[in-house]
Amino acid sequence: MNSTNGQSPSLNMISEGSKLKGNIQSQNDIRISGKIEGEASSKGKLIITSSGVIDGNVKAADADISGNLIGEIHITNRLTLRKTAKINGNIYTKTLIVEEGAEINGDCKMGSESPSNNGQAVESKKLNEKVKA
Repeated sequence: MNSTNGQSPSLNMISEGSKLKGNIQSQNDIRISGKIEGEASSKGKLIITSSGVIDGNVKAADADISGNLIGEIHITNRLTLRKTAKINGNIYTKTLIVEEGAEINGDCKMGSESPSNNGQAVESKKLNEKVKA
């Protein structure tokens, strides 16, 4: 609940079977179960369900990914990759949580500074395999 006015926070949804060509930007959360060909940007949380696909870069405060993403991920707080997630692109985040089975193909830069800190991340690893526990 949004405590300032008593209303529930807004949620933007791209439903399963839907396809969007272009960019989506929101001040609120975005839940994607369909396909986006373009960039997705949220000041809140970005959720990609197991049926969701994004072919483009994403930016958000937080993200929870179960689906497929081809592009760069810029998350200012916490990124959670579920076991069905398939990422083909570089990751820039403060905190990364990865479930066993998630696939990451790209560089991962993590640290306490903003993901867009001009390439000065605390840790960088090349990941090209399934994550094992």
